[in-house]
Amino acid sequence: MDAQNYKEVSTVGRWGRVHGRYLKYNHPVRYTVLLLSGKLNGYLDELDQQAKKQLELIVQQMAEREDVTEELKTTDQMEWVRRMNNIRIRAEEVIKTTLIYH
Repeated sequence: MDAQNYKEVSTVGRWGRVHGRYLKYNHPVRYTVLLLSGKLNGYLDELDQQAKKQLELIVQQMAEREDVTEELKTTDQMEWVRRMNNIRIRAEEVIKTTLIYH
């Protein structure tokens, strides 16, 4: 990737960059079409924004379902952190399988 393209891609967020690498190596024709048409960065940025929103929603829903509350945070902070980290990891796996590697 030349310096100009690298600079443009570097403004795309984490999820967009991961999906961009996935496209580049697993769907090179689609990647090249998007790149040459000038739509790659817009596509990756849109996917990144969508992934962030979905991740936030999934984390919130899982925390509610598993009773990880502000009350738990004040009474047992380490348990709250452990459970929230676990929720976040599982939510990120959902994002990867439904949006990033799809």
